[in-house]
Amino acid sequence: MIVSASRRTDIPAFFFDWFCRRIRDGFADVINPFNRNQVSRISLRPDVVDCIVFWTKDPAPMLGRLSELDDYRYCVQISITPYGKDVETNLRPKEDIIKTVQELSSRLGRERVVWRYDPILLNDCYTIKSHLAWFGQSLAALAPYTERCVISFIDLYAKTRKNTQGLNLYELSEDEMHELAAGMSRIAKGSGVTLQTCSEVIGLEEYGIEHGACIDGKLIERITGKPVKAGKAKSQRPLCNCVESFDIGQYDTCIHGCRFCYANAGMEKARQGFDGHNPFETVITGRLTGDEKITVHEESL
Repeated sequence: MIVSASRRTDIPAFFFDWFCRRIRDGFADVINPFNRNQVSRISLRPDVVDCIVFWTKDPAPMLGRLSELDDYRYCVQISITPYGKDVETNLRPKEDIIKTVQELSSRLGRERVVWRYDPILLNDCYTIKSHLAWFGQSLAALAPYTERCVISFIDLYAKTRKNTQGLNLYELSEDEMHELAAGMSRIAKGSGVTLQTCSEVIGLEEYGIEHGACIDGKLIERITGKPVKAGKAKSQRPLCNCVESFDIGQYDTCIHGCRFCYANAGMEKARQGFDGHNPFETVITGRLTGDEKITVHEESL
């Protein structure tokens, strides 16, 4: 079993105490976002979980508790982007987060730490020129600590358009995508960091940028030392190359305040979800009431 922790919220940053309690108890409950009476009980026993893929913008809470993960194979994806408080309202300074990532990688190994530079958005402030300058500066700090950087370009879904009003964002043209890709590839050349895209139609192979995956079967095989039998994820977008996993997160609970976030309906609702968190419950926010139908998942690879 591959566990995703999580596309839906930032478990390492906000709910790592809860997560550590869940692995001690051996399971986590996940409420169906469309039907609260349907609950998936995901096994977190070490003999069942083949790999955990963490997603975060700030892994600081993990650093003091890595020993609690000694029985697990895992990797950590960290999103580090150039945006200020106008876009990512509640993040620590990026230079501090980069120092945290450097320490994490020094302890885990650079193959288990993936840098996500996504989503790439453009407006009058965040231009192609400023993206390339910030990418070069950050790459210099991160190249010794990661083997891969995953990029994606913003998709302005209805929820994203609503949450980003006033930022004057626009979807990138193909010419702009090519210009950015060419520049990032040129900067990354010789750094030891491979660039990949996430769920993108556009082909950027001419710049040495391949289509990648977040729940990457090849990386998981490398980490675990055994073949991944899981097939392509069925519940993700058609362009997604991820393998199947069980996500233990919950929407509308992350309070980083990233205005482009697709996992929150809005900051007020996210704050309500966050405030409803109890680290002693089996779910991230709220509680089970006893009338749910619980389906147990404990399939190993």
